[in-house]
Amino acid sequence: MTYATYGDFEARPAAAWGAVLSMTLCVALLIAAEFMPVSLLTPMAEGLGATEGQTGQAISISGLFAVLASLLITTLAGQLNRKWVMVGLTALMLASLVLVALAPSFTVLMVARAALGICVGGFWALATAVIMRLVPERDVPRALSLMFGGQAMAAAFAAPLGSYLGGMLGWREVFWLLTPLVAANLVWHVIALPSLPARGRQSLGALTGLLSRPYFRRGLLAAMLSWGSAFTMFTYLRPFLEQVTGVDVTVLSVLLLVLGLAGFIGTWAAGRIKGAHVARLLMLPALVMGGVTLALLLVGGSVLATGALLVVWGAMNTAMSVIWMSWMAQNAGDAAEAAGSLMVAAIQIAILLGAVVGGLLLDGLSISATFLGSGALAAAAILLIGNGQRLLRPAR
Repeated sequence: MTYATYGDFEARPAAAWGAVLSMTLCVALLIAAEFMPVSLLTPMAEGLGATEGQTGQAISISGLFAVLASLLITTLAGQLNRKWVMVGLTALMLASLVLVALAPSFTVLMVARAALGICVGGFWALATAVIMRLVPERDVPRALSLMFGGQAMAAAFAAPLGSYLGGMLGWREVFWLLTPLVAANLVWHVIALPSLPARGRQSLGALTGLLSRPYFRRGLLAAMLSWGSAFTMFTYLRPFLEQVTGVDVTVLSVLLLVLGLAGFIGTWAAGRIKGAHVARLLMLPALVMGGVTLALLLVGGSVLATGALLVVWGAMNTAMSVIWMSWMAQNAGDAAEAAGSLMVAAIQIAILLGAVVGGLLLDGLSISATFLGSGALAAAAILLIGNGQRLLRPAR
């Protein structure tokens, strides 16, 4: 029985696609749990006797804990079998959802969201390394695209369903509806994930070792600029659509749904990535998404033109994750868990900073300034990436 290798990570003797599908469902549920409260902000604030601003802070605290968890998970997990680490993180997600649904106060909500942040950071830090051990090397991009299909699924349906069901049933009931799905995913993990023993003891030294590699530092910074650009725009897309495009709530919901559905196109296309071609694709997300953002400033008054551009943006948004994680797998496969930790921390920080910078530009200047700021970050990413060759591990 032969084994394909990726760095020093062995793949399973046969692709464990059932386990990949279990990871895909976990991605969808994690993203739904993380962003569902955005569509339920007002009723959650009313139900907990808090202001919308306070409730928004409780929601965003998950991002802070995700950064911390992503940096510490590989060290804290130590010699634990990675199968049971993933099972434990999924169990913690289940506990977090139950705690949110039962939350009698704002403080309890904060604790529940902090727990969810640990799940988000821990899962994403380990996810690519786990995928690399579930399928042969040639199937890693396809498996990653399948896993990120869960991201597209949640992006397309979580917010609209949350808003609709919250209005019908109440916000607590929305979280209760998620719990049996997470419980089923927990059981699926136990059944489908093979044993994944730790590959040596992980330490913080592995993180600093990766950061000492010039090509990896460049790639990490380029990824941060790419995600920062994307979320500077995306976080404030609704004000743009309301103020510039002039849409009502119904058209706004349709446009957001279109953007989310386009993500499936992106994951399908990204699944066709070939290892030798990843360097050429690294600048594509910043180039396309930055171009769309600037184009919206020119034609954003037209609903049809805006919808067409959002299809392109939504497709590239999910493809971006597959492209950059494929780059990481190919160029830091000998330290995949440490690389995953750094990538997730960098992305989470970029998302937080993108939202802050975009908000400052919006409040201090205008929504156009926010979109121009997004375009500037994309341009910086493109200049840093170039043809992608400086972001590749030198041949041995």
